[in-house]
Formats: sequence, C-alpha cells, structure tokens
Amino acid sequence: MYDRGLTHIALPVKRLDTSIAFYAKYARMQVVHRRTGVVWLSDKTRPFVIVLAERPEVEHALSFGHLGVGCESREEVDRLCDLARGEGRLIKGPVDAGPPIGYWAFIRDPDDHTLEVSFGQEVGLTVEQAI
Repeated sequence: MYDRGLTHIALPVKRLDTSIAFYAKYARMQVVHRRTGVVWLSDKTRPFVIVLAERPEVEHALSFGHLGVGCESREEVDRLCDLARGEGRLIKGPVDAGPPIGYWAFIRDPDDHTLEVSFGQEVGLTVEQAI
C-alpha cells in the first residue's frame, strides 16, 4: 500500500530529545520511527508524521506558519496554556474566535517553531462539506 495525500511536515531542530519531549507534552505525539539525527512523530490518529531532523542551527522557524493540534476540550487548551506560560513558551492566547476557528493558543517550541493548540475548530466538517 502506498500513502496518498499529505503525509508529513519536516522541521529542523537543534536537539531531538528536547523537541520529542515538547511534542509529547503539548501535542500527544510519540516516536514511530528513529534513525541517526531524524525521528518521525505521530499522534496515531491518521497516517501523518512530523519529521524532526537534527541540525546545528534552525534558520527559518515557523512563526505565523504553524502546526495545529486539536484538543479534547477548552479545559485542555487552558491546561496546556498554563504549562506553556509557566515555561515561558506561551505566545498568544487562549483566544475564542468562534466557529470555525474555535478556541486556540500559540505555543513556542524549543526551536522557535509555533504550535497551535485548539478546541472547536471545524476542519473535518469544513472539508467534509466541501466534498
């Protein structure tokens, strides 16, 4: 079987283990493949991975461009924001933008990439209605 559609995004990182811990904590991701200098992370909900590739420097971090992760509840978004605030990682939020955007926040990862955590985004519904 061959994969079809969007399968991954690759991000440069300075320290693999630090980034793995961040995405496990804030995005419920786990390592599904590892080789020297590279890991694939997945939340195992669909055939999609974040590829983390270790580099000496990260020159072009995602800022407005970001990875988005859906949470189970507003309370989960709030909990992650509290964690991020305590670690100095919270960039913005939480913000209630209403449908279809939902309740969201931006969190900075160890290499200055931006992770959006949200509840109530209607991505699946919007895509389904467009088919």
